Amino acid sequence: MKTPSLSENLVYQRKLKGYTQEDLSEKTTVGIRTIQRIEKGQTQPHLQTIKLLAAGLNIEVNDLLPVENPNEEDIQRKWMLLLHAIPFLGLIIPFGNILFPLFLWIHKSKDNRTYDHHGRAIVNFHSSITLYVVISLLLFFPFPGYNFFLTGGVVLFGIVVTVLNITSALNEGTCNYPLSISFLKPTRV
Repeated sequence: MKTPSLSENLVYQRKLKGYTQEDLSEKTTVGIRTIQRIEKGQTQPHLQTIKLLAAGLNIEVNDLLPVENPNEEDIQRKWMLLLHAIPFLGLIIPFGNILFPLFLWIHKSKDNRTYDHHGRAIVNFHSSITLYVVISLLLFFPFPGYNFFLTGGVVLFGIVVTVLNITSALNEGTCNYPLSISFLKPTRV
């Protein structure tokens, strides 16, 4: 039997009390848009938000949280951290920013659609960044002074985007890697 998700539990408890999303928002300090995103499963709220929603519904926090495997969320956060942070090995080992996430994605992609989605995005981004670095080195080969700034800018962009995505993946469960070439296409369901 499938354990209901947080979003399903929130919708069920809210409707059980006869509240609209607006009613629940008024009873808590949680915005309507946040409630909508939680109910659609688009975001993973902080524990404080869950506590506010539970208080507004006059229920226990455990009535909202899925309880099948309480360690599963911690395990998923650890895998997401590893998946998004492992490209930093590319600063030490040539092409490590592509190879390590690729091997990890191959290993974890069948376990969870989230790992598959994030893994593809990470491999695509770091493959693209590596390609951009090679192009910048070749493009300005005759002018080494300009080459340094362009290549350094591309590397710095890759580092900043990676750090932002580590934070986003851990806090919100989302990732956004701009300027990526889709080397690994999403699978059709």
